[in-house]
Amino acid sequence: MGKPLHPGQLVMCDIADTVLTPATADFLRRNHIRAICLFARNFQDMKQIRRLCADLRDVMGSDALIAVDQEGGAVLRSLFVPQAPSAMGLGAANDTQLAQDVGAAIGRGLKAMGININLGPVLDLNNNPHNPVIGERSFGAEPSRAIELARAWMTGSHASGVACCIKHFPGHGDTHVDSHLDLPTVDKPLAAIEALELKPFHALRDAPMLMSAHIIYPALDAEWPATLSRRILTDLLRTQWGYKGVVITDGLNMKAIDDRYRQTKAAARALVAGADLALVLGHPSEIEGAIQEIQAVMDSGELPAEQALTSVARINVMAGLYPILLPDYSTAQEQHDRGIMQQAWMRALSVIGNPTIPAIGSRVRLIAQQDVPCDGISEPGIRATVLAERLRTLYDVDLWTFDSPEQFDWASLPADGRVNILASTTRKRYGPREQATFHPDLHLVLWNPFVVMDIAAPALVTFGFRDAALNALLETLNGHHQPLGIPPVALTLPSNNLTEQECLS
Repeated sequence: MGKPLHPGQLVMCDIADTVLTPATADFLRRNHIRAICLFARNFQDMKQIRRLCADLRDVMGSDALIAVDQEGGAVLRSLFVPQAPSAMGLGAANDTQLAQDVGAAIGRGLKAMGININLGPVLDLNNNPHNPVIGERSFGAEPSRAIELARAWMTGSHASGVACCIKHFPGHGDTHVDSHLDLPTVDKPLAAIEALELKPFHALRDAPMLMSAHIIYPALDAEWPATLSRRILTDLLRTQWGYKGVVITDGLNMKAIDDRYRQTKAAARALVAGADLALVLGHPSEIEGAIQEIQAVMDSGELPAEQALTSVARINVMAGLYPILLPDYSTAQEQHDRGIMQQAWMRALSVIGNPTIPAIGSRVRLIAQQDVPCDGISEPGIRATVLAERLRTLYDVDLWTFDSPEQFDWASLPADGRVNILASTTRKRYGPREQATFHPDLHLVLWNPFVVMDIAAPALVTFGFRDAALNALLETLNGHHQPLGIPPVALTLPSNNLTEQECLS
């Protein structure tokens, strides 16, 4: 007879530090935790993260899971390995071999750290320009193109020994609400969902892992969000589709779940609904509370022993296929991978409209947000001073900054002959006042590509703000690179003949 199942085996949690402290090691052992999700706070450098992951493996066992969100673009928890472009950047490049090469390069960096799960790629189809959370994280709006690129990205990662987790099932691309902040609803007919949102997940249902979304789809389940829905996670995903991989929830501390159901109770409910792993984040008391709630539904029979054991078996299979090995990551390999990433960022860069590029040495004025803090999803964006220094390698730059665009008076800019360059460096869209009053000569779109639709000016779109993206931008501005990217979503410039009053009415 095997040893009894402990509910901690059905939980993935986070840790606070860059080292495995004795207290944390004891906590993991005591609660039988075998799965950890790392965040930016856990990373310093390659030597440190290899030590941390090796220590975690020693404590949790050879079948441990160590996961991270290393999607590319703005969502990169580790910045000391080659930095991948966003999925939408790869969509703009539209090259499956390049997508596979990028996925493989990401995987090599993660494998060397001791990480065996990448919580990506994002399969959400961003068909809503006002989506506040997905945007450039999506491969695009068209299913077949997104499927091909995501498949290639996954093939590369799996060849490098890192399992992929497709997300956010059944789809987060057509929401106006960020589930980190509230509970979205996608109220569309079933036929429309099947034709769009569900298509990538169905096509890639051989993925080793899938993450559920905290979204209500009334056509699928009018009562429960997908993460807590048996109709979605069991009846649709398991029974109808025959999905055999590991199902993990999105973070249960997100307000969409925690504010309504409480993270601890939601962990148990998600497992009853059909998830295999509950992603429980935050204070150790929250994690232990979730484990207690899971034990309660196991004791009551609401989570049958056979179902829980099947979940553990699925997790064991994935851990066996993608073990934590910590291979060497040579300087030569790292440089090769940086070259792949640079090529991908170059191929992504897209032109909207017909911009006039300032001549080298021109007097320009850069207008940008001073600081771009972490938004809870992505890492902090580029500071205006950093961007100005990069542009000063080409131009005489006069920097004007604002804390938020709503507070900036475009009319205060002097008419002194400088070329006005607006750099959009956040995920947030511009409001009606800015749309009516901001009149740059050139628009540099370094994060959310949909801001192209807010500002009536020709634009260069990088789909991200990492160093390699800035390299691609500078190579374009100095005339050494001809951008050939084609955005995989509709980006149309607005007309510039509306007054502020008309925009606000």
